[in-house]
Amino acid sequence: MKTEPKPRRDFLKNSGKAILAGTLLPNIWVKKSFAAKHSIETGHASHRYRINPEWSQADTEKYPVNDCHEMVQDAKGRLILLTNETKNNILIYDRSGKLLESWGTGYPGGHGLSICDEGSEQFLFITDTNRHQVIKTDLKGREILKIDYPKETGEYEYPRQFVPTETAIHPDTGDIYVADGYGLNFIIQYDAKGKYIRHFGGKEAFNCCHGILIDLRNSSKPSLMITDRGNMQFKRFTLEGQYISTIPTPGSFVCRPVVRGRNVYAAVYRSTSQDYPNSGYITILDENDRVISSPGATAPVYRNGSLEEQRKDRTITALMHPHDVCVDKDENIFVPQWNSKKTYPLMLERI
Repeated sequence: MKTEPKPRRDFLKNSGKAILAGTLLPNIWVKKSFAAKHSIETGHASHRYRINPEWSQADTEKYPVNDCHEMVQDAKGRLILLTNETKNNILIYDRSGKLLESWGTGYPGGHGLSICDEGSEQFLFITDTNRHQVIKTDLKGREILKIDYPKETGEYEYPRQFVPTETAIHPDTGDIYVADGYGLNFIIQYDAKGKYIRHFGGKEAFNCCHGILIDLRNSSKPSLMITDRGNMQFKRFTLEGQYISTIPTPGSFVCRPVVRGRNVYAAVYRSTSQDYPNSGYITILDENDRVISSPGATAPVYRNGSLEEQRKDRTITALMHPHDVCVDKDENIFVPQWNSKKTYPLMLERI
C-alpha cells in the first residue's frame, strides 16, 4: 500500500491542528479570561474567598440599580436587595444570581433593610432617608406599618431631623430598634406595633450610628452591637440602652454588623486612606470581638492587644464602597455597594 511521504503527512496534520486551534482559540481565550477574573482570592487565615463580580444576572436595562444599600436572605434562601432606584427598589435573587422578581417604586431613600419572622410569615423593615420613615412590608411589598419621626422622645422638633439608617427586630418580643444614623444619632426602641418605649445615645454617644444588631450569641447576656462609624468602632449596649463596651476597628469606617454562626461580618465602605478611591473592604470578627479576616484589606494585626490600622489592598478592585453583607449558610458573602457606578452586588465565595 502506498503511503504518503512523512513530511507532507506531518505538515497536513499540523496544519489541521492549527486550523482547529484557530477555530477554538476565541472560546478558549474567553474561558481563560473569565476564569482569571474569577480566580481573584482574598481574605486571611481560615476565612478566604474567591471574588465573583458578575454574580448578578439581572438585565441592566430592565432592572437598573443606583446605590445598592442592603441585602437579606429569606426563609426560602432567596436574596433580597434594596436599592434607591425607584424603578425597582427591591430585587429578589436566588443564590446563583438569577433574578426572580422585583417590586417597589416608592423608596427614593431606601437605605436599611431588615427581615423578621412572625409565626410562619416574614416581613421586611425598610428605612428611607428621604421619606424620614421606617416602613414595614410583607415580602410582596404591601406596607403594614409606618414609623414617623419620634416626637415622643422630646428630642426632635420636625420630621427632617429623623434620618433613619437601620433597624433590628428582636426575634422573641418583636421590639423594633431604630438607628437614626444620619439624623440625631439616637437609638429608638418601639414595641412590635410601633409604640415608643425608650431612646438613648445621641451625638454625644455616636458619630453616625449607621447600623445595629441584636446579638444573641451569648444567650445569657444578649446585647445591642451598634455602629459608631465616624469613630471607626462598634459599641455594645444592653437591650435597655446601658453602655457595655467599645470595639475599635481602626482604619475602618464600618457599616452594620451581621451575625452568621459565631462570627460578625461587616462592610467597610472606606478606610482612612484617602490617597486613592474605592478603599472599602469587608471585616470579620470572632466571638471575642477580634478581627480575624478582612477580605479586600491588609491582614489584621494585633499588638499588645490592640488592632493596628487596616487599609485597602489595592489589588482588589472589585470592592469599591461595600455598604452591607449578606452571609448564606455556606458562608459565602454577598456584597451590595454604595456609589459603585451602579453595579450589582458581587459574591465572595468561601474557599
